[in-house]
Amino acid sequence: MFDLLETEGVEFVVATAKNAVLERLVEPLMREAREASEASGQSERRYGHALYRARSWPHARRVVFKAEVTRHPGRKARDNPRFVITNTRADPEVVYRRIYAKRGDMENRLKELQDHLAADRLSCTRFLANQARLLLHTAAYALYQELRLHATGTSFARAYAGTLRERLIKIGAWIKTSTRRITLHLPQDAPWQHEWRHVARALQATTSA
Repeated sequence: MFDLLETEGVEFVVATAKNAVLERLVEPLMREAREASEASGQSERRYGHALYRARSWPHARRVVFKAEVTRHPGRKARDNPRFVITNTRADPEVVYRRIYAKRGDMENRLKELQDHLAADRLSCTRFLANQARLLLHTAAYALYQELRLHATGTSFARAYAGTLRERLIKIGAWIKTSTRRITLHLPQDAPWQHEWRHVARALQATTSA
């Protein structure tokens, strides 16, 4: 996988399990973290990097490590070193905290696509048909992302796609069409009216009380 990414010129940050070699590389920073944690009584961490070559690799690669000592009330201090392989040149702390640690939010977005927009419903017998269905699900998700961006300043600014779907889309309305416009008449007591109007105006729709 690393060979392919490097050949294609793709930057990567990939976690790897610890081993004796990596533990030796991180040990100097672990000592610093232990001393700092002992002095502060809090969790402490240090970041560093080195060149590392696994037996199956054709050449050495950069490994960024987090030397961390964690402390929780009522528990003993615990070493928690972590390692990621990367071909980026950014500062080790930047690589770990601003790139690698953000993976959790990416996983949430994938879960949102699967759970809220049913992107895993690929039951067609032909590959191309399933590919087309997945593209439609992904396009729908992109539209919900746009709704979320236009909801900045409301309670929907960080809402999941499922929440946007239930509160902005799946609501009862009387639709009236003419040659010039499409008019949506919403119930007077419809919930989240403020958010709905905010998003509609952000999308350049004309709204009235």
